[in-house]
Amino acid sequence: MSGEGIDEQIHHPTRLALIGFLSGCHEAEFGAVRDYCGISDASVSRIVSVLEQAGYVTVRKGYLGKRPRTWLAISPAGRTALDAHLAALQALVAGAARAASEQCD
Repeated sequence: MSGEGIDEQIHHPTRLALIGFLSGCHEAEFGAVRDYCGISDASVSRIVSVLEQAGYVTVRKGYLGKRPRTWLAISPAGRTALDAHLAALQALVAGAARAASEQCD
């Protein structure tokens, strides 16, 4: 079994859900990401910090009227990492299926 190409920064299911959600939009408000992932504000903040340090997510702060808001977006490096991670997962599954077909009746 090979995990080659699996990106440890995004492999955790919640990180993968968050970056997957961001891959479907230009930019998302913090609360929309939190609600989609079903996690707390603190968890989103921790995950975003990790992904931002890896260069996978960008954070933009501003105001909507007088209310402070935070918007998140996947970076080009994040999109590349996600694509490579998904390809590695597909290769892992395909390899396992081939091995199983050779070993099982």
